[in-house]
Amino acid sequence: MTPRLPPPLRRTLCAMLLAAAPLAGALAQGAGVPVTTDPVQVGPVPVEIIANGIVASESVVTIRTRVDGQIERVLVTEGQMVRRGQPLFVLDSRMNQALLAQQEAQLARDRAQAARYQADARRYQSLRGESFASQQRFEQAQAEALAGAATVRATEALIAQTKLNIEFATITAEMDGVLGAIPLRAGNFVRQAENTAITTLTQTNPILVSFAVPERWLPAVREAMRGEPPVVRAKAEADKGPPAEGRLVFVDSAVDTTTGTILLKARFQNADGKLWPGQYVQVAMAPRIDREAITVAAAAVQAGQQGRYLFVLAPDGTARRRPVELLRTAGDRAVVRGQLAAGEKVIVDGAQRVTEGTRAVERNAPQRVSSLQ
Repeated sequence: MTPRLPPPLRRTLCAMLLAAAPLAGALAQGAGVPVTTDPVQVGPVPVEIIANGIVASESVVTIRTRVDGQIERVLVTEGQMVRRGQPLFVLDSRMNQALLAQQEAQLARDRAQAARYQADARRYQSLRGESFASQQRFEQAQAEALAGAATVRATEALIAQTKLNIEFATITAEMDGVLGAIPLRAGNFVRQAENTAITTLTQTNPILVSFAVPERWLPAVREAMRGEPPVVRAKAEADKGPPAEGRLVFVDSAVDTTTGTILLKARFQNADGKLWPGQYVQVAMAPRIDREAITVAAAAVQAGQQGRYLFVLAPDGTARRRPVELLRTAGDRAVVRGQLAAGEKVIVDGAQRVTEGTRAVERNAPQRVSSLQ
């Protein structure tokens, strides 16, 4: 009695037999090995540099008080997006307001006194001309008038300083950005001399991405920076959307001798907040374009003892081996160097079943067998 195979093994065996049936039938009829092909393409292909980068803010501001006072109100929350000029904190400014009222009254007194000194100077000038006043008294009146005017200006400067302190009691955002943690709350007393940070403000739009590339790319990068800066694409690993696009804006002045890399920075418009400071991203940059690059399907390139090679389906229906040099990959295509012409058919599926001179015939890709009973 013949033993029955388990169902999973039976389905696998049937799938293998179905996959091998076209090949066996074709060889039996002398039609050649069935293969799929892809044409050789010759044209412009960007030279991409792939690197890992870190998102960094262009500006981080530590917010501190510029006057002494008790925090009266906190107008924002931690992590909030704020705009330039938006009020963040309000300090108690009643002491400065009282001082301002006192100085304004003093200014009124000083202006009245300066007006009297000016009048005396004009009066003694006329009396000196008629010989009713001495030169000394006239000069004294002039000095008093000048001193009175200087006193007015000094009081005006004190008022401007007090008004500035009252304005500083309302702490505003210096730029658009995202607030950090706020350790101090309403009721805390802050002093300018203590230099205590109230919070931080981090700019997120635009934003920078720093990354390093091997120094062999430096000539290509510098050449690209002489014209329009190259486009840089950045994408976080968990991001399912399209990558963010920016422009290269910085090339470091020296190569890092310990790593053999050069530091680059790209600036991105980040209104949607896709990039976040401190985030790790994958960076792709194309400093130049190969105008006459030869590309084939990456699956067609094979490795042998003498190096890389592929098979071309000749017009007479035979497979011809061509040695190639693999320069790089661009997506699902390989950029190669070798004796290939545009439009030649490169064998992709079935290349492992042919050798030099083997007859081959093109076919459609086989349909996947989903299940067998």
